[in-house]
Amino acid sequence: MTQPWIHKAKTDSLFILLPSFFVLAIVLLFPDWLERVEASYSFYSWLILIVFIDVAHVYSTLFKTYFNRREFAKRKNLYLGLPLLCFLIGMVLFSLGSKVFWSVLAYVAVFHFIRQQYGFMRLYARKESKEKGSRAFDNIVIYAATGYPMLYWFLSSPRQFNWFMPDEFFRYESEEWLKVFGILYVMILFVYLVRTLYTSFKNKFFNIPKNSIILGTAASWYFGIVYYDNDLVFTLLNVVSHGVPYMALIYFKEIESRVENEQNFFSYFRNYKGVMLFLALLIGIAFFEEYLWEILVWNEHFSMTAFDVSNWHIFLVPLLTVPQFTHYLLDGFIWKSK
Repeated sequence: MTQPWIHKAKTDSLFILLPSFFVLAIVLLFPDWLERVEASYSFYSWLILIVFIDVAHVYSTLFKTYFNRREFAKRKNLYLGLPLLCFLIGMVLFSLGSKVFWSVLAYVAVFHFIRQQYGFMRLYARKESKEKGSRAFDNIVIYAATGYPMLYWFLSSPRQFNWFMPDEFFRYESEEWLKVFGILYVMILFVYLVRTLYTSFKNKFFNIPKNSIILGTAASWYFGIVYYDNDLVFTLLNVVSHGVPYMALIYFKEIESRVENEQNFFSYFRNYKGVMLFLALLIGIAFFEEYLWEILVWNEHFSMTAFDVSNWHIFLVPLLTVPQFTHYLLDGFIWKSK
């Protein structure tokens, strides 16, 4: 059996599998440097991590949906209706209070992040046995790798970081439940390691990308949420491990491999210059969106003092969230096997 790479061994390794391990290595090896970055260069860390990676990866979905004429025509009602639905839901939620709005969005975001790791695992397990027991155990492992850190967040003392806003998650501090879930977590990972070694020797095959995704997910989520209690560390492990692989997946599957179907547009994004154009376009759109957030809502890094628009937040906040909210929900449709 050959390794089930999505694109190629080199590109998959660099842009999908390596990011979580690379960032974790930086966190472990250069803690003092990260402290200086957090203290003195918070604007640049926000610009690179939040704008250039997190927000930019949201817009990479455009290449699989709205920019793909064939795909858009096939699901036109979904692509036109879902953003409107997200906007209306957002207005209803924001009318109940900004805390309600951001809490709901945070839970949706967590679900989206977890499902992305599940999706990568399933892609890399596509050539393996279809036995229900094997698939079910893989699912248990990836959900444990992501679910336990979130349960730790919910059940432990307050963390020094948030997903979006303070107090966005329901919390119930319980040392007893933490011990129970911690034991289950360790047991699942132990069984996974033993089972993987056994099946690898038995079948004389080790699925490198699938197991790298599982181990990278477990490591980045555990160290980002449980082991470290630091905002920059959480953001690094959370954003880089999620955003970079997603953009790479979009490029490999929706631009390079399907260019023949989109000669009038997608062909501009091939080769080295095309990759730069792809990234520049995503970063440009992301910066424009985040600039609007800054001058209309946050006023942290950029501000507009000419007039007050706070009375329009019930309209502006749900509107500005439409791309992000739509991205979360669309992912539940666009990656399903045809």
